[in-house]
Amino acid sequence: MRQTPDALTQIAAQTLAHYEQNAEAYWQGTRGHDVRQNIAALLNAIEVAPPFELLDFGCGPGRDLKTFVELGHHATGLEGAAQPAAMARAYSGCEVLQQNFLELDLPEARFDGVFANAVLFHVPSDALPRVLGQLHASLKPGGTLFSSNPRGEGQEGWNGERYGAFHDWPTWQRYMTSAGFVELAHYYRPAGLPLAQQPWLASVWRKPKSP
Repeated sequence: MRQTPDALTQIAAQTLAHYEQNAEAYWQGTRGHDVRQNIAALLNAIEVAPPFELLDFGCGPGRDLKTFVELGHHATGLEGAAQPAAMARAYSGCEVLQQNFLELDLPEARFDGVFANAVLFHVPSDALPRVLGQLHASLKPGGTLFSSNPRGEGQEGWNGERYGAFHDWPTWQRYMTSAGFVELAHYYRPAGLPLAQQPWLASVWRKPKSP
C-alpha cells in the first residue's frame, strides 16, 4: 500500500523524534563501532585525487565525520535530528546540515563521495527513488556512493519508534540502478561470518561520468 504524504511526514517526524530523545544513548552505544571496512570501501572507490569532498548522510553524532577529517578529507554531515546534529558539529568541527531526509536541499554536483552508513533503510520505499535521485544529483560526475543497510526480504514498517524498510540484494540493486547508479561492489557484514550471521548489506556505486 502506498504511503500518503501525511503518512510520510509522520514517519519522518516519529523516527527523528526517537533519535532526538535518545541522542546520548545512541552515541554511547555506537561510538565504538568498527566501520573501517565501510569507510575504506567508499574512499578506495573514489577516482579523483584526495582530499575528497564527502557527504556523511545521516551522520548522527559525528563519529565517521571526525574519521574523514582525520584522514585529511573535507567532510560535511547531514542529520535530521537537532541534538545529534549539534553533537556532530561539536565532535567533528565539520559543517552539519540539519535536514529531514524526505525534504532534502542538497547542492548539485558538489561531492566526490556520499557515505550512507546504516541510514537509507529509514527511508520509506515510496520515497526512496526520490531520495536516491537527490543523492545522485549531489555527486560530481564519476562520484561514489556507499550504503549499508540491514537486509531483509521486503519487510517494511515500524520497529518500536523507528520506521525501517529491509530490502534483499536484488531489490536494492533495482532501486540503485533505477536512480542512475552503476554497481561497483557489494558485500555482507560482519566480515568472516556465515551469511546467516551477516545482517548488513553493504554496496558501492558510481555516478557515471557522462549521461
